[in-house]
Amino acid sequence: MLIILIVLGVATHLFLTPSSVETEGSKNITDMLNRTVEVPNGVNNVIATSPPMTTVLYMLSPEKLKAVNFQWTEDELKYVPSEYANLPVVGGWYGTQDGSYEEFIAAEPDIVIESIDEGGDGDAFTVQERQDKFGKIPVLAVKDTTNVEKIGDSISFMGEVIGTEDKANQLNEFNTKYLDIVHDKSSKLVDSNKKTVYYAASSDGLQTYPSGASHGQLIDLIGGKNVADSLNQGNTTSGVQVSIEQVIKLDPDVIITNDMHFYNKVYNDSSWAHLKAVKNKKVYVSPQSPFKWFDKPVGANMIIGVPWTAKVIYPEDYKDINMVDVTKEFYSNFYHFDLNDNQAKEILLDSGLKESNL
Repeated sequence: MLIILIVLGVATHLFLTPSSVETEGSKNITDMLNRTVEVPNGVNNVIATSPPMTTVLYMLSPEKLKAVNFQWTEDELKYVPSEYANLPVVGGWYGTQDGSYEEFIAAEPDIVIESIDEGGDGDAFTVQERQDKFGKIPVLAVKDTTNVEKIGDSISFMGEVIGTEDKANQLNEFNTKYLDIVHDKSSKLVDSNKKTVYYAASSDGLQTYPSGASHGQLIDLIGGKNVADSLNQGNTTSGVQVSIEQVIKLDPDVIITNDMHFYNKVYNDSSWAHLKAVKNKKVYVSPQSPFKWFDKPVGANMIIGVPWTAKVIYPEDYKDINMVDVTKEFYSNFYHFDLNDNQAKEILLDSGLKESNL
């Protein structure tokens, strides 16, 4: 009888406290390098080792993001809610940057997200090195999000890991919507009607990227003809240095830049004055805040760059897209910042779009 009473007491306790059973302990996750990783039930604190991954985490759940890789500028902070404006800066492992394991660990993340390239031979070694350095903090390998057409699986995976599946679905649905639109319209373009486009990627405008490079991928996606392809550089992912004489000879219909210094001077620079794009006021600068829309980093921030680039290169073909509404929707859902009509218009007009093309 005593044994029966004890068993009933234990069973009653377990039945009445299901939350403790569900949230305590850990579970196994298979990451995108097919590693089995033990992670806590209920991930609440996350850090990524590179800006593209950090951007996705910020979109999915900024309250769970415990640090960023670089310091936001004053202009970028205009579109960052105050509760997220002072996140610690821990660096990371990307480009020429070196992260600090000590600073990552001090932020006490439940997990760390590490970016991997598709088919990259060194990924397994790098991820294991991170895991060794982070000790008991689980490191999850996630395929890089640098290709706007292939980021869906990685966004879904991170949403599942941190418990924000609905937000991941929302982000992917938005991306798919505009990818489908531009795929449909670009597939109908014939070469003779394609606009020629030059990407001015530096402060002097004389670094660019050819087709096939992730940094200029939105030109390819929309169906623009990247003039850098004629420079005999091949489909390299590295930047190409050019001369102003080469750019004048290429004479593109449209110039896109991510550099505010170049954009602010191009219309008053005699070296560029005779270019068709300059004379026709067809130079555009990617909106910058809180993340750039066109490049740097290449990642989920470029999802809003898809409709923007479409309006830049082929405004007549995309009259049915209302960029004010699109911008407000995107900032609200994924940057957690509500814009009014005037704020959205200001962002778009400052990028070079004409009000009639918004």
